[in-house]
Amino acid sequence: MTPIHVVIVDDQPLVRSGIRLVLEAADDIEIVGEAADGRAALDVIGRTRPGVALMDLRMPVMDGITAIRQLASDPALTETRYLVLTTFDHDELVTGAIRAGASGYLLKDTGPEQLRQAVRDTAAGDAPLSPTIAKHLIADLADPASQQAEHTERPTEQTARLAELTDREREVLTYVARGLRNDEIAAHLVISPETVRTHVGRIMTKLRARDRASLVVIAYETRLVRPGQQHFSNRR
Repeated sequence: MTPIHVVIVDDQPLVRSGIRLVLEAADDIEIVGEAADGRAALDVIGRTRPGVALMDLRMPVMDGITAIRQLASDPALTETRYLVLTTFDHDELVTGAIRAGASGYLLKDTGPEQLRQAVRDTAAGDAPLSPTIAKHLIADLADPASQQAEHTERPTEQTARLAELTDREREVLTYVARGLRNDEIAAHLVISPETVRTHVGRIMTKLRARDRASLVVIAYETRLVRPGQQHFSNRR
């Protein structure tokens, strides 16, 4: 089995060492580089092309959001996913990181096994959002003023692609947009988590989304899900 290659980006050497120890305890994860700021991360990630880059946000020289935005736009790094690991859960940082291209967002109080699993999930395209972070992201995307501003600026491509989804896929997408995990969606729809995972994968392909976080953004920006909506409707 090929290990997941990971780069750790954090301005604190002690934090980087701790993360390295936690991740190297797993046989399926290999650390291939470290960086102390966003500028250095551009070089290290560009050279090593890891499957996952663990990124802090508040760093000298170049912050994490700027670095993620530049890296995510590099066609040579389409296979690299970015998992934010930070002490900050401010709304503007959460949405800024996700919009820049981050696949997942965790706080540094995450436990060792949770972090290892988060790296695996991120590499597989099923990146995590901690409950606190998901709440911030969804609240911001559901804000009418924010949603109106984004909707008027974005092209209609994503809205057109929604027409390619089946009714069940649209239903699954609404649950994803509300922050539910696959097992929770399965319980609501009375289907297996594996079936939900298959639906999510097809939705990502049809909407050309990189990851689960992108689906949340798309669902709100295209107004498939609206503030206060509680139930799915298959009306188009």
